[in-house]
Amino acid sequence: MLLDRGMQPSGIHVLLDGWACRYTMLVDGRRRIVAFYLPGDVCDFDVFLLAGMDQTIAAITPARVAVVDAPMLAGLAIDHPPLTQALWWESLTAAAIQRAWTLNVGQRSAKQRIAHLLCELYLRMDRVGLVQDGSCALPLTQFHLGDACALTSIHTNRALQELRRDGLLSLEARRLTIHDWPALVDLAAFDPAYLQLSKEPGTSGDSAALG
Repeated sequence: MLLDRGMQPSGIHVLLDGWACRYTMLVDGRRRIVAFYLPGDVCDFDVFLLAGMDQTIAAITPARVAVVDAPMLAGLAIDHPPLTQALWWESLTAAAIQRAWTLNVGQRSAKQRIAHLLCELYLRMDRVGLVQDGSCALPLTQFHLGDACALTSIHTNRALQELRRDGLLSLEARRLTIHDWPALVDLAAFDPAYLQLSKEPGTSGDSAALG
């Protein structure tokens, strides 16, 4: 566990390697994952404004994490405006992902929810150079996927089976392979604009297209 609910972090945590997630536990023991963190992600930008963590952040795999002291980072941000812009970009992108997740859970079928989440994770992995030949590591169980998409294990398993049967993807040995990206995107009604993948923070030009 990286940060537990109620803790007051002394700095921000940057995931260097591995996977992590943010979740909330209900009083009856049920858990809801509200974010996945991949290499390069800032896990707890809210440390600057909140008195304590309102959710828990835990590693899913073995992970390497860098902790940046909050006062030092605040000073650097003042002295280096591009860093401030990069931090705001990180915060705004995280908020956009949250909005997309809310829409995904509220408006899509089980199959579409899983497809949309896998599209997002695939592009985010591609962003940090972890996709090769249409394939990337995906160390998430069906429980993780269902938890993030507000689905039972039965509905999650059924959705994955349908995606495999349709020839859109395969998910074996904790590795995701996309076989028909256009069809998967079409099924999920996936628009990657919210990920801001075509623009680097602090620039006005487009980067190379992903996917």
